[in-house]
Amino acid sequence: ALERYLDQLMQAGHRVALAEQTSQPDGRTLVERRVTRVVTPGTVEEGALLAPGGHNWLVAVAPEARPGAEGESRWGLAACDVTTGELECMVVGAPALAGELARLSPRELLVPDAANAASDGALPEGAGETARRTGRPARQFAVAEAARVLREHYGVADVEGFGLRGMEPAVAAAGALLRYLEESWPEALRHLREPRVIAAHDHLELDPQTVRTLELFESPAGPDASLAAVLDRTRTGPGGRLLRARLARPVRDAAEATSRLDEVQAWVEAPLPRAALRRALRGLPDPERLLGRVRAGSAGPRQLAQLRAALGVLPEATEQARATGAAALEALAGDLAGAAEAHAALAAGLAEEPPAEPGDGSSLRAGFAPEVDELRALAEDARGALTALEAAERARTGLTALKVGYHRVFGYYLELPRSQAGRAPEEYEPRQTLAGAQRYRYPPLSELEDRILGARDRLAEAERAALERLCAQVAGCGAAVERAALALARLDVAAALAEVAAEHGYTRPLLRPAGPIAIEGGRHPVLERRMEPGAFVPNDTELGGGAPDVVVLTGPNMGGKSTYLRQTALVVLMAQAGSFVPADRAEIGMCDRVFTRVGASDELAAGRSTFMREMVETAEILRRATERSLVVLDEVGRGTSTGDGLAIARAVVEALHHRPGGTPRTLFATHYRELTALAGVLPRVANRSVAVAERSGEVVFLHRITEGASDRAYGVHVAALAGLPRAVVARARELLAQIEAGETPEGGAAWPHAESGDGASAQLALPVAAAPAERALAEAVAGLEPDELSPLEALQRLYELRAEARRGLGREG
Repeated sequence: ALERYLDQLMQAGHRVALAEQTSQPDGRTLVERRVTRVVTPGTVEEGALLAPGGHNWLVAVAPEARPGAEGESRWGLAACDVTTGELECMVVGAPALAGELARLSPRELLVPDAANAASDGALPEGAGETARRTGRPARQFAVAEAARVLREHYGVADVEGFGLRGMEPAVAAAGALLRYLEESWPEALRHLREPRVIAAHDHLELDPQTVRTLELFESPAGPDASLAAVLDRTRTGPGGRLLRARLARPVRDAAEATSRLDEVQAWVEAPLPRAALRRALRGLPDPERLLGRVRAGSAGPRQLAQLRAALGVLPEATEQARATGAAALEALAGDLAGAAEAHAALAAGLAEEPPAEPGDGSSLRAGFAPEVDELRALAEDARGALTALEAAERARTGLTALKVGYHRVFGYYLELPRSQAGRAPEEYEPRQTLAGAQRYRYPPLSELEDRILGARDRLAEAERAALERLCAQVAGCGAAVERAALALARLDVAAALAEVAAEHGYTRPLLRPAGPIAIEGGRHPVLERRMEPGAFVPNDTELGGGAPDVVVLTGPNMGGKSTYLRQTALVVLMAQAGSFVPADRAEIGMCDRVFTRVGASDELAAGRSTFMREMVETAEILRRATERSLVVLDEVGRGTSTGDGLAIARAVVEALHHRPGGTPRTLFATHYRELTALAGVLPRVANRSVAVAERSGEVVFLHRITEGASDRAYGVHVAALAGLPRAVVARARELLAQIEAGETPEGGAAWPHAESGDGASAQLALPVAAAPAERALAEAVAGLEPDELSPLEALQRLYELRAEARRGLGREG
């Protein structure tokens, strides 16, 4: 019942100490017991809390002692999955820490005690919100102490050999993590691999908001509505974990992503080998986690049998990989063959169907361990052993009446009738005299008695010792098993993505180190699955290169703007993760970051309104986006007044367009149709809109993206579709007609855009179609180069522009 109770206690937020008997009973003293392990959310190795296709990360974070040269504070991060032995280390800037923790989604987060308090070393806001936090002494995060722990554990003279030069915060985090494992589960350290350094610039950066917005791993619509759920057709635990890792960290390197696409294409073009491989992998035990238990000393006979079964499938996987004839899979097939030695050891040593515990049955094959065979024979056939000794003694001594007996006080004995007692050999020691017989103690019989009476206990001990030798033999092949498990995971992921691509008409994207994003017939990978076949309307996207860098997208609600924004980001992300994409054709210039600002939600607990959260996220995008980024913004500025919102929205578009390092490729959806005039002012801005058809007074959303700006918002039509009462909808149409005609409504209160008393428009907006004078003024402003003007020249030019503007408004003087 341990597993069930552990699950309940972990879910309740407890840490659980496991105490075990560590000495054998001798009948005279108490047996020794001690705490052998402390189970925490980050160190579970089995049970319902351990997702088969996901990592169970234990993460430690450490702040840099002093800010870097650029003044940005950095954090070291060490992530360990004790079930697989993986240990990742990286250093990230404070703004990126929350994103990295969102990718990992750790079950437990180790932080210095000071980081739990409001101080200079506190965790950045939003970092590791869902993880169980465990405070640790700050001294364990000291770089010198942490480096010592790492050196002693790995037996090296310097940690720089792991690629940790200049990564002191990561060293601090890794050392503190190892200290935690020393205290909670020392055996797990035997399974820990060497640290793998993760360079932040190698991967596509995704902030927590983007991960949520794109619904990469979770969706409010249900467990099957995330991107991971749609793409995850893997059949193995290592495959599922690798796929999620690739979606969480798509690569920036076009060559690496292309290599992954080669593997997928190999399976796409070989449907029969792909089907055979997937049949072979169905229900396969997890070799990575089973190897972890072998190394940690917690694997029983059943776990060894599962590992044998998993490794036994590798020859079939090798055969199918080579059957594709693809060079991209040849190296993986070779890695699979490396686990043959471990499989042979398990096949030779382990019984066909071993019991759960040693001693409960036959765990080992006959002949693998002679001492086990002998003890098992004694335990299973004690009577036969006694009969054999009796027959041997009769033949040796010639005493035909000799027999073996048992007394519950004296134990086993030899007995002779009085008529033959005088002929007893000297080695027979008299023990008991009866009226008609004499009983003797015989040393070989006493040894046999000891062996018989203790056979079961000794059998369990001997089996454990033999199993430990077998585990040591398998652990000695651990590196080869790790390589085979990784190769199996890559084959599994590639075959799964090929299966999805073949079923749903995905195509291979063309990846370039830089350049435009050009998607023809793009589709949303999740939404199209939830619709009838062929019902989803595909759309094209062109950003960068000869196309505009910024697209201002207008159109009605429910027209498909948000879907279009998300599907573009998802296609880019899938391509850089190494997947075929839902499109007729896709050319992707590799992105360094994907930023999204789609949807709205309050953060009441943090004292933030929808608008405040929107502004915080937009500010982060403007600070960090580069020419190679993809920026997806939806309805920026809608959370405040029309004038303020429009001003902010335009300023954001201008800031992205004028970015000194280059304009990010940007999709900007808005209801402010006044922003469409920017296409006539800013050279890298273009208008796109969602097509709408009106038939017999009814509005039909075509969900097709077309060139040009939308002429209407269609909000009243959407309100009618939403079921607003007919009288309300009719009244809204009347009022809309008045607004569009510039009339003053009943009651005399002016509409927000009506002429004010001094004749100036009260609405802070760009005209959709600027008058010639206004156009000239806008061109004059656009042609200014502030950096080339002296302060006096700039002031003089400002007076001139003001005079031109006043003449245009009829306000001379």
